[in-house]
Amino acid sequence: MIIRENESREEYVMSVAKAMMSAARTAPKGCGVDNLEIAALGLSRLSRLARKMREIGERDSKAFFLRDADNVENSQAVVLIGTRRAVRGLNCGLCGYPTCREKRDSAPAVPCVFDVTDLGIAVGSAVAIAADCRVDNRILYSAGVAAKELGFLDDCAIIYAVPLSVNGKNIYFDRFAKCGAK
Repeated sequence: MIIRENESREEYVMSVAKAMMSAARTAPKGCGVDNLEIAALGLSRLSRLARKMREIGERDSKAFFLRDADNVENSQAVVLIGTRRAVRGLNCGLCGYPTCREKRDSAPAVPCVFDVTDLGIAVGSAVAIAADCRVDNRILYSAGVAAKELGFLDDCAIIYAVPLSVNGKNIYFDRFAKCGAK
């Protein structure tokens, strides 16, 4: 039997995406409360995500959404990691409100600082798996915004997207010239 890399690439990238989702799920959570939603998009969903990113880029005059859409479209998969809105009841004041009740009543759309921290730790755990498996990746706020508008994850306040690519050259490396940055 001969297994050619280019014939098994998509399958391999999806297996890494699955491992990334497990790493995100098992990452430490504040007070042991898990408010994450996690999913992986295969090749069949990437063009829809890229189209939405271009739409947002044009609508909001954000060139980096257009650049990032090209990256998503040229990837083999995208992992989405988002957090729902909730409070821990710790009354820590880190969100700017003295109590969780005041935050919930005054700013229900603002995520709890612990959920945002948990999201960051989960994303870090996931991209560490991709790096360990030698799969190129980039954390994209832009693709997360598009995924949120498309309703890919239920009831998430914030979503980050991690596109994955296996190519001869990292497609996420030469990015700044494409959005006018110097």
